[in-house]
This record gives sequence, structure tokens and C-alpha cells, in this order.
Amino acid sequence: MEKVFLVSVSIFLGFALTCSATVYTVGDNSGWDISTDVDTWSKDKIFKVGDVLLFQYSSYHSVSEVTKPNYEGCNTTNVLQTSSNGNASFALNNPGDRYFVCGNRLYCLGGMKLHVNVQADQVASPAEAPEAETGGSLPPGSTKSNSLPSSANFNHFELDSLFMAFLGLFAVLFSVM
Repeated sequence: MEKVFLVSVSIFLGFALTCSATVYTVGDNSGWDISTDVDTWSKDKIFKVGDVLLFQYSSYHSVSEVTKPNYEGCNTTNVLQTSSNGNASFALNNPGDRYFVCGNRLYCLGGMKLHVNVQADQVASPAEAPEAETGGSLPPGSTKSNSLPSSANFNHFELDSLFMAFLGLFAVLFSVM
């Protein structure tokens, strides 16, 4: 009976530690803005299926997902999806390249655009990532946050997964005694 319990806890902890997603705030505290160097911001990031991009911007901007040719030419009229309310999140549900531009073509031509390559998760991933939520989690018009950037996670693990692992270890230790 103890072996079954230990195996069950081990499997549960394995899923808890491998099924976490990261919410990346584009540009960190600078947000989605013409003054933000989003190319430099994205260079050290590894985007995986299940992650979410959170765009925070002022009412002067917007964000649109576009195709590669529209990204390269800053074509802001033929978009896949768009948001202009100050905050937007885009779930990265599939592996591959994703392209985002500011809805103002001049800002896009000035560099306000983002290309990310989404990698397939090599370990077990959730069956389906959460849907993108227009409006994000901040009130409309909010552009900055004084907290640490949400993309500053520890090795792609989230604290709730680590807490669950600690609880599982605690349960195993007490079941052995």
C-alpha cells in the first residue's frame, strides 16, 4: 500500500512540476512602447507552448498579431487578431513563429514589433493552454507595474508548483514514519 501511495505522489509531483506556464510581460516594466527595445527583451527568453504574452501599453498604442509578410512590411490592415484597450494577452498555444506589431504603422516601422519562436514543450504539457484574454488582468489604461516582471520566473517553474512539491514531500515523509 505504501508503494502505491509513493508512486502516486511521485507521478502527481512530476506533472505539477512540468505543467507550468510562464506569463511574459512584453518589455517587462517598460511595457509595449516605442522606447522599449523588444528585440533585446526577447533574446534571452525561451517561449514554450502554454506560455502567455502580456502586452501593457498606453491608449496611443495597440497590438496586432500578423503573418510574417505583414510583420516584415508593417502591414497593419490585414491582422489575425488585435487589441487596443491598454492590455492584452496572447496565449502561445502552438509551436512555431508568432508575429506582433503596433497598430500604428509608423511605430511599427520604428521597431515596435515582436517576433517570437514558440517551442514545443519536450515534457508532458497541458492538453490545452488557457485562451488569451483581451484586457489582461490590469485595469484599462494601466501601463506600468511596480512589481517584479512576471517573466522573471525561476527556471520556468512557478512558485505554486514548488509549494505543491514541498507538500508532496511532506506527505511522503509522514507516511513513512
